Amino acid sequence: MKDFQLYVITGEAFHKNKELVTVMEDAIKGGADFIQLRDKTSSRKEVFEKAKQLKELCQSYEVPFIVNDYIDIAMAVDADGVHVGQDDMPLAHVRKLVGDDKIIGVSTHKIEEALEAEQGGADYIGVGPIFKTNSKEDVVDPVTTSYIKEIKATISIPFVAIGGIKTHNVREVIEAGADAVCVITEVVAADDVQAAAMRMTEAINEAKA
Repeated sequence: MKDFQLYVITGEAFHKNKELVTVMEDAIKGGADFIQLRDKTSSRKEVFEKAKQLKELCQSYEVPFIVNDYIDIAMAVDADGVHVGQDDMPLAHVRKLVGDDKIIGVSTHKIEEALEAEQGGADYIGVGPIFKTNSKEDVVDPVTTSYIKEIKATISIPFVAIGGIKTHNVREVIEAGADAVCVITEVVAADDVQAAAMRMTEAINEAKA
């Protein structure tokens, strides 16, 4: 894995009048350097087609491409990796399926889950939700920036903060210890996706300066 700082997850419900590939390309042009396809509603065939298109896009920009949950689809399109949650297949089995050369990310909401993911061989972890978010259904209560501080002091693998992160509050997240943030609506729901990604990238860099 190479260093990254702006991880963008797809959210087609928030840009119904725009093509998925166009939106994600604009996000990349604006500074997104890690892309995840997350689709809980489309048919597996539709998810496969989207994954294939996004893999080609990300490959052309040399940006890592991750598929959420669908390990078989990730492998079929030769994605760079997969992202799984706490209720998905155990990490050890995921690793057996994808092999050692693929990236595996794991969502975590407390330090015990983060330690388990690190010890189990995850390449990075998601840390959150930091703030209240409406982008996903059935999310746990916000873990706040205190969880970032705990992760920073305990975990050695890369992590990305997620959940309710916006341009106006990203400084708080970076100052708590995050090197990378993950967003959905702040970028993909914007009228000008590229400009929104650029604003977030600039805000991250300013917070790190």
